[in-house]
Amino acid sequence: MDTAPPPFGILLRRWRQHRRLSQLELAETADSSTRYLSTLETGRATPSRDMVLRLADYLDVPLRERNAMLLAAGFAPCYEERGLAELTAARQAIDQILNAHKPYPAFAVDRHWNVILSNSALPRLYDGCAPELLKPPINAIRLLMHPHGMAARILNMREWRWHVITVLRQQIRARPDPRIEDLLDEVIGYAPDRRAELEAIPNSSQQLAVPIKFATDFGTMSFLGTTTVFGTPTEVTLSELALEMWFPADAETAAVAARMQAEDG
Repeated sequence: MDTAPPPFGILLRRWRQHRRLSQLELAETADSSTRYLSTLETGRATPSRDMVLRLADYLDVPLRERNAMLLAAGFAPCYEERGLAELTAARQAIDQILNAHKPYPAFAVDRHWNVILSNSALPRLYDGCAPELLKPPINAIRLLMHPHGMAARILNMREWRWHVITVLRQQIRARPDPRIEDLLDEVIGYAPDRRAELEAIPNSSQQLAVPIKFATDFGTMSFLGTTTVFGTPTEVTLSELALEMWFPADAETAAVAARMQAEDG
């Protein structure tokens, strides 16, 4: 049996509380009143379409969830969602960016870290990964962190695990998502003997510059990653895509990547 979606007031209260705002703070920001917000949250008043979008904007609600808020308030969604194959211009732009980044790995992921596109440099690092982890859709976090995935070749696993856990926690703070929460718990569960330590990792921005170091048949490779998102997207799929590009952290990595590319022809 399908579960009925929550009323608008519940969604509004969830996002306000998640952003750690009082009704007064949100009312002042949205040029409204605490009394009116209270009637919205309790269902005693129905918002206009403009008010739904205004509140969603001030609460920095992702486009997918903005559509859900509109539906809950009785309005049609205003943000279209299409498959990447239908977004021809965006798909071409992503392909160009990823291919231009060779010989270094680059890939596009959705909001759940499933790899949507990648350049040919990324699969070169898949050696030794269990076949079941390479079945589409490949989950980048799982492939990297699973004991039977790329984790076996990561030389600085302790630092990298801390980095991944920090990133996933920041993602959950920005956008509650049960699937990301499950993925975080899964990553922590890969090291059961260190679970208490991993659960206590502080959310520190200092963790965001951690390189990932791989052992490959060509030599050690060390990468620093950057994340790129589309600016002010108005389409759900594009708003949830991120481009992950790895840059060489040292000369040895650049030389190894060049040798790999030369072997590929």
